[in-house]
Amino acid sequence: MSVYDYSAKKILGEEKPLSDYEGKVLVIVNTASKCGFTPQMDGLQELYDKYNDKGLEILSFPCNQFGKQDPGSNEEIQEFCSLNYGVSFPMFAKVDVNGEDAHPLFQYLTKESPGILSEKIKWNFTKFLVNREGEVVKRFAPMTAPEKMEEEIQKLL
Repeated sequence: MSVYDYSAKKILGEEKPLSDYEGKVLVIVNTASKCGFTPQMDGLQELYDKYNDKGLEILSFPCNQFGKQDPGSNEEIQEFCSLNYGVSFPMFAKVDVNGEDAHPLFQYLTKESPGILSEKIKWNFTKFLVNREGEVVKRFAPMTAPEKMEEEIQKLL
């Protein structure tokens, strides 16, 4: 199994097989528009701008499970991220990342790279780094700023 075995709906509804990203280094992150960590969108966009042409993709999955901090529609979320943070990396439709309704991709990610005390994602902006073979190589906590991931990303590129 790898992340390439999954698909997800893009923010405007089109189903996207993650195999389309085969051979890329991925950062997969659960995001929220009204979170104290939302300014990390700037840092994620900077990484994307800097390394996309070298094979980095950042995949954003809005989630409303933590403090109800992403209550808007997919369209509202996309507009907010674009206007406020200039987000141009791929955004997917809102998902659950924990519980019985968790998206299968996040079930896989949390099993492959569990947290310190449990597999569950504890908050918005948990980031998973995936190598070019689709294997999860590292999980970053919500408080880890995107620029703190840069060295690890460079190793995989």
